[in-house]
Amino acid sequence: MTNQRSFKARVRTRMEKTGESYTTARRHLINRVTEPDAPSAAEPTAASPSAQTEPTTAPSPAAAQTERIADDLIRARTGRGWDGWFALLDAASASEWTHTRIARHLVTEHEVPGWWAQTITVGYEQARGLRAPGQRRGGGFEVSASRTVAAPAVRLFEAFADETARARWLPDVEVRVRTATAPRSFRADWAGGPTRIVVGIDAVGESKARVNVLHEKLTGAEQAAELKAYWRERLAALKVLLETNGDPR
Repeated sequence: MTNQRSFKARVRTRMEKTGESYTTARRHLINRVTEPDAPSAAEPTAASPSAQTEPTTAPSPAAAQTERIADDLIRARTGRGWDGWFALLDAASASEWTHTRIARHLVTEHEVPGWWAQTITVGYEQARGLRAPGQRRGGGFEVSASRTVAAPAVRLFEAFADETARARWLPDVEVRVRTATAPRSFRADWAGGPTRIVVGIDAVGESKARVNVLHEKLTGAEQAAELKAYWRERLAALKVLLETNGDPR
């Protein structure tokens, strides 16, 4: 009941700021769960369609774990570690729900910020065999990579959004910017499509930030594996650039 009251208070706060009706404000807050640029967490989502189709080969929980963010970071951002969230979702029979329903439940009932609700949902689905690592519930593939960098969030954002800065660590790649919201999110079509990247940046302090890259609409497991390795290498290069050379521009 406390969580419901708190959510209603958030709705009323939005109403006061935007002049929207209660229904409209409530819808916007709930819909943040399914938007790639969920602003409440400033990191990209692992958005997924609501289809219940299961992969033909379910991963082990250990395999799914390699795709998830560290337990201590989840606990710091959401108040629970992976085991705590999994136990809570199991108790609610969430393995029978759609992706959207799980994420929405975490937002409305437990006040988990939008991006972290998506992160927990994907981790839960992987651990319960509802999707393979890198695979969406609908059958498509996506990969993610993240890195904490000793640089302010705004400099990480500029490393993606500024074309000159981007070329210093991501050379010979054509991207078409879709949206860029400083200093929190960046979305772009990749190399002419059809794949695309969704970038989220989360400040960890005045001089440190975490960047997460989600590469979506991949053609299969082979491309997913190649891009997983690629993004790990490129984010490592970005970290070195920002921490040793200063402003990348």
